[in-house]
Amino acid sequence: MKFISGKKLSMTQIWSGDAVMAVTPVLAGPCTITQVKSKAKDGYEALQLAFGERKEKNINKPQLGHFKKAGVKPAHVREFRMDNAADFKIGDVVSADAFAVGDRIDVIGTSKGKGFQGVVKRHHFAGFRKTHGNKDQERMGGSVGAKGPAHVFKGTRMGGRMGGDRVTTTNLEVAAIDEEKNIIFVKGAVPGAINGFVMIKGDGELKVNTKKAINAAPAEEIKEEAPVAEAPAEEVKTEEVKAEEAK
Repeated sequence: MKFISGKKLSMTQIWSGDAVMAVTPVLAGPCTITQVKSKAKDGYEALQLAFGERKEKNINKPQLGHFKKAGVKPAHVREFRMDNAADFKIGDVVSADAFAVGDRIDVIGTSKGKGFQGVVKRHHFAGFRKTHGNKDQERMGGSVGAKGPAHVFKGTRMGGRMGGDRVTTTNLEVAAIDEEKNIIFVKGAVPGAINGFVMIKGDGELKVNTKKAINAAPAEEIKEEAPVAEAPAEEVKTEEVKAEEAK
């Protein structure tokens, strides 16, 4: 299994031949591995990925010590379970190019918070009739139970806080990948608000450290200049020669 963390960006569209496709760009990675969990020590195998960056003053000292070996100060840290976690090490980096166009993925995010909502919006109740003397009952929830038990059962659909839940959208498709900017374009909608934190999972082998190091620009060639010939020193004329020249 392969996975990565990222940030949801504003939806856009891309062209696939003559057809337009609605996509959600996700700024995926680079994510650094900050901990490798083993079955012998932790009871299960998993990798801890760090995404984003935040100021050192906003991280407590135990966390700073934990992230010191990986050399990061992340904003988000999440665990992903896998069977071969021992094949990786702290400091390895997962980038967007670990995925490929056409991959089937699951995206996990936090849905938008809607606040307190009624039963029509929250549970899709049809509402009551709007005729025959009905007044102020169109969007009411109606009866919440029988008289016999004399209490409301747990789980009864009523008005309340809506949204802000962990949501997993499955079987999405990777439409395109911008490897330079670490952006994965996901076909369709992704749960959550813009700039919301999301996690992407897919089938396949996890690749790390795929970004090639940028080679330093070659140093300028030093041109060897030809040595400048020194001008011959003027001959020192003796007083006798000067006297003859004066005649």
